[in-house]
Amino acid sequence: MQSQGLIDLQVNGYAGIDFNDADLTAEALDHALRAMLRAGVTACLPTLITADEAILASRLHALDNAVTRSRLGPHMVPGFHLEGPFLNPAPGYAGCHPPPAMIPPDPSVLDRLTQRLRHPVLLLTLAPEQPNALALIAHARARGMIVAMGHTAASQEATAQAARAGVTLSTHLGNALPQPQPKFLNPLMAQLACDELHASFIADGIHVPPPALKVMMRAKTPDRCILVTDAVAAAGAPPGLYPFAGIVIQHAPDGSVRLPGTATLAGSALCLDQAVRNLVAWGLAAPTTALAMASTHPASLMARHRIVVPDGQVNWSETLHARRTILRGMVFDFTN
Repeated sequence: MQSQGLIDLQVNGYAGIDFNDADLTAEALDHALRAMLRAGVTACLPTLITADEAILASRLHALDNAVTRSRLGPHMVPGFHLEGPFLNPAPGYAGCHPPPAMIPPDPSVLDRLTQRLRHPVLLLTLAPEQPNALALIAHARARGMIVAMGHTAASQEATAQAARAGVTLSTHLGNALPQPQPKFLNPLMAQLACDELHASFIADGIHVPPPALKVMMRAKTPDRCILVTDAVAAAGAPPGLYPFAGIVIQHAPDGSVRLPGTATLAGSALCLDQAVRNLVAWGLAAPTTALAMASTHPASLMARHRIVVPDGQVNWSETLHARRTILRGMVFDFTN
């Protein structure tokens, strides 16, 4: 079986490497990207999470320099995903993001963060109910960015306003929601009901139980569903402690990644090809549909925003493991 290369719109790190490291090197980035090729990923948006403006700018420029100087970065990384700092700091919505570093949406902050970058921020996740969010959405869209909503308490009305303003994606839908929530009038239902929004899902069986994912996929329809990993350095690596954006996270034997000693999830250890296999194993999608949710669906969303995705192809085994990944004429054989 053959497919377009997989595209991960949300990946914070991989194979022991933290993309949020202000000392990230080209060699470390190449190590992570090579490991992602083994999973059939030929394009990704390295994702940086909330931090104080100066720290976040330092991390962005380190990532930008690493991509520029690396061997694989120019071929696999068209740009970045900025998840924060314009999120909802209320308990439960913040997830593992540091609430003190969250700020109201501000176009000038976005401009300062992204100035002099050689690779653009292509995806911005924000909470659209925050003050001045609609102005930031318009500003980001005018700069060619995809705007997503996440870590949000947005009502149905605020969600509809965000979609009209240009938000087209829900980031890791179903997560970063405090409990309990109202039975019907809650941010999850509001985003599921908004047909203008695509939705990204972390299909590891931990962030969203398979029966719930089945219902959400039906509500969104497969054409508007996108698989992401939200992977951290623990992805493609054994259980243990790993760095993530200045904190320590724990990859447990059950596959979860949490803040040590807490129930708070801190990204995932999911590889994107495993997300595809999970959907098939759970009976939620046929192989071709599951692969499309990790390849052509994110590519189509990016194309709608005139974002060019690096071209890649993957040859898959019957068990949906990458046998050969082809990227810009380079062939990576994983049959051994």
